[in-house]
This record gives sequence, structure tokens and C-alpha cells, in this order.
Amino acid sequence: MELRFDNVSLGYERSVILRDLTLSVHSGEIMGVVGPNGVGKSTLIRGASGVLSPRSGRVFVDRQDLRRLSLRRRAQIIAVVPQAVQLPEAFLAEDVVLMGRTAHLGWLGQESESDRHIARTVMEQTETLGFAGRQVGELSGGEQQRVLIARALTQEPDVLLLDEPTAHLDLKHQDEVLRLIRSLAKENELAVILTLHDLNLVARYTDRVALLSDGMIRKIGDAREVLTPEELAAAYGITIHVTDHPIHGTPLVLS
Repeated sequence: MELRFDNVSLGYERSVILRDLTLSVHSGEIMGVVGPNGVGKSTLIRGASGVLSPRSGRVFVDRQDLRRLSLRRRAQIIAVVPQAVQLPEAFLAEDVVLMGRTAHLGWLGQESESDRHIARTVMEQTETLGFAGRQVGELSGGEQQRVLIARALTQEPDVLLLDEPTAHLDLKHQDEVLRLIRSLAKENELAVILTLHDLNLVARYTDRVALLSDGMIRKIGDAREVLTPEELAAAYGITIHVTDHPIHGTPLVLS
């Protein structure tokens, strides 16, 4: 499985936000997308999901043009964990996760025992089964984020897109969520794109990094190739220092 942008430009109404995007993500790989606020990270996620159609170029999923796929088929192969979702507080966690089966349901829209089995299996994998019967409003931020990831995985996708999955989480829950995503990418052979603000988390948890600047991909490669003082200073407009993390050995970014 491959998700590929082929010379893609994206924008809204008369405004072009991103142009000439060319990148690919393969099964089992996590691509981290970074860059200054407003550079277009969320726009890239919308383009990858098919919510936003390219102004030019094409997006392919497993060699199929995304625009030629039905909405239902897109929902079956691409799952999105959007930024800052407000879940219905009275819903049970298990009911939220089961929503991921919507694209696979028949005309009656009723979950079968097979659908419930898939949801329970995913909840075991994401360690959310223990609070399946609790209301979402009772859950912590980290628990709610895992529920959202479980809902996405219940779609049985080939591609997983996450927009700032660690936003508003404390350090412990950031680590838990990103470890989970990394594990799932390998075990489920998912092609994953995630956007993050924290460059040190990107260095630790992604396989490759795409640095956006001035509406384009400035650099793409592994963390050591992309997260350099020169590239980051040019993208963010400030002096940035990079050294080796004393524990993980990954680039440690200091502003």
C-alpha cells in the first residue's frame, strides 16, 4: 500500500496554500509533517483524505486516483483522527469506537456481531476495552485520544491520518499515544501521516519527516537529514540549535 502525492497543489477558494507537493508513504511507515503555524499541515491532511480536492496534480492510494473513489470506499481505506475533536460526553466509549464501522454497514445500518468483534479486537489493541462501558465525558484526555484512534482503526483502513494527535496532552499521554501509533503502524501495516508541532517528538517517533515552508516541501528525509539548524532556521525564521538526545540518540532541537 502506498499513499502518494504527485505534484499536488491545495487551497481554498482563490488561495493556494500548498503547491508542488510530491511525497509518498508506504505500509508500516510513519511520515511526520512539520512546519510553522499556518503553513498548511492540516491542509495536507485534508488533501490526503480526499476532503480537499487538488487544484492540480493527483493523490493516489494504492495506485488509484483518490478522486475516482466513492466516498464510502475512501472511508473504508482512509481513516482520519482530526485535531481537537469534541466527543459527545454521554456516549459510551464502545459506541464511539463502533462508529468506525459506518462505511462497512449495509442498508439497515445495524452493527453485526462481526462488527462488534472487530471493535472489541481494536479496543484490546489500543487498551481501551477496560473503559468500553464508561461515558466519554468521564475519560481523561489521553483516554479520549485512544478512543478516537480506536474508532479510526475500526474502519480497518490502509491509511491513517492524524492531525496533532498529542495536542493538549501532558507528557505521559503524549508518549503513550505516539508509542501506540508507532506500534499500530507496524502491526497493522498502516501508511501513517501525522502532523506535530513538537520537533523532538517527531524525531523520536517518525520514520521520515516532511518540513513545510513557504507553501512547499522544503526538505524530506529522515530526522537527521531534515531537523538540522540550517533547515529549521530557514523554515521557522529563528536561530535553532540541534544536538543529540542523551538517551534516545535522536536529534534534540533547542531554540
